[in-house]
Amino acid sequence: MTRTTSSLITALALAIALAAPASAQDRELLNSSYDIARELFADYNTLFKAHWQEQTGESVTIRQSHAGSSKQARAILQGLEADVVTYNQVTDVNILAERGNLIPEDWADRLPNNSSPYYSTMAFLVREGNPEGIESWDDLVRDGVDLIMPNPKTSGNARYTFLAAMGYAQQRFGDDQAAIDAYLNDLLDQVQVFDSGGRGSTTTFVERGLGDVLLTFESEVNNITALHPDENFQVVVPEVSFRAEFPVTVIDDNVEANGTGDLARAYLEHLYSPEAQRLLAGFNYRVHDDAVQAENADRFPAVELLGVEAIAGSWENAMEIFASGGKLDQLQRR
Repeated sequence: MTRTTSSLITALALAIALAAPASAQDRELLNSSYDIARELFADYNTLFKAHWQEQTGESVTIRQSHAGSSKQARAILQGLEADVVTYNQVTDVNILAERGNLIPEDWADRLPNNSSPYYSTMAFLVREGNPEGIESWDDLVRDGVDLIMPNPKTSGNARYTFLAAMGYAQQRFGDDQAAIDAYLNDLLDQVQVFDSGGRGSTTTFVERGLGDVLLTFESEVNNITALHPDENFQVVVPEVSFRAEFPVTVIDDNVEANGTGDLARAYLEHLYSPEAQRLLAGFNYRVHDDAVQAENADRFPAVELLGVEAIAGSWENAMEIFASGGKLDQLQRR
């Protein structure tokens, strides 16, 4: 073969490669997720990409978008073309059906456990030696105890904390609404900083050194202690708290437009696999897989977990608490 012939063949091969459509192996997925899930999904994406390539021979690029889940939902309504959402509040998924018509109203029935592959509860992180002696919800409203938590107006994390506190107060005070409101008002008054999201509150407590108690997910406080062993933070899990589900769904309109329906569904379904459930437990989330639960039983203390129905009757009622002029605004004006 002459040099000229070889050059022509090389040029022709290059032209064909450039003209060819993108390889079926070059696929992309966008996951819109909540603020404190960055490290979790960085690891899960690696796990899933290996699984997907083994199953299909295809490689995939997974992009992440993180912020408070309510902010993320608004971004999708405004045009963010996420293929899937992995949020920390049911209402932030519901809004995609109710306002955007992007998913069916029965989205929660498409995967097990109300499309919540994992869950958590609310807990307290205190400084070395627990100098304020924090053991329960009552201790949070003692004079001189400074709390750090996100703003319930912008953070699902904080709404869960508020509902957990409300559920505790309802158990303690029964039908005495004035006493329940007084407790919740005292709790809000103790908050030194309201950040916009859970990760901002973590930064305020850990890096800025503000506050005596951080109120956030059990998963987050345990992750903090692991990441900052020299600080000797202590975790306090109250005996009564809120069952915080983490709902996931495919965004039907977007995956149809992007041609990613099979990939998006597999991405969420794999969260229920034993290997993914072990990964989730490793990030201190409570999971549904019986075998993984048994393996981690000593890491998750028994807690009475109240659902939204027990506290507010429904998510619709609960969200009225945080709406303009609702119970939260009324308490903060007192």
